[in-house]
Amino acid sequence: LTILEDALGADHYDLIVILNNLSLMYCSKGQYAKAEPLYLRSLAILENTIGSEHPDVATMLNNIGLLYYYESKYLQAEEFHKRSLSIRENVLGSDHPDVATSLNNLGLLYFSQGLYTQAESLYARSLTILEKALGPDHPNVATSLKNMAKLYRKTNRAKEAATLEKRAETIM
Repeated sequence: LTILEDALGADHYDLIVILNNLSLMYCSKGQYAKAEPLYLRSLAILENTIGSEHPDVATMLNNIGLLYYYESKYLQAEEFHKRSLSIRENVLGSDHPDVATSLNNLGLLYFSQGLYTQAESLYARSLTILEKALGPDHPNVATSLKNMAKLYRKTNRAKEAATLEKRAETIM
């Protein structure tokens, strides 16, 4: 990182991959305090070089939202996930698989807070997009089905959960 910073400058676009990979590594080790400044620096570089309404910015916002989710900083996580979702819907269209990812992650955040009604509508919309865009037998559909099944179990709808779990198993 230091070599590239010296060669390219501290705010060069090419640094983003390294900064993001370091952030992901720190997150995987639970070292969120080390990941956060790297993610935020990546976001600043992205916004300064390609603008604030670009899909790459949405991806970075999503990553930061997940970081805050892992840290149980739910208000911050929600802010970043909503921003990511907004960019993805505006730039990619409301039926894009990346929109489904944002919906799923926002749903996960709400589920974790016991906001099951909000989570369910986001999970359902995510599932619909994935089935339409990727087909009913795609692994991402299975993941979405599992998330919805988990919500159904939590809200005492075991029969509906079992149906979704069975379907997810046939995909995997």
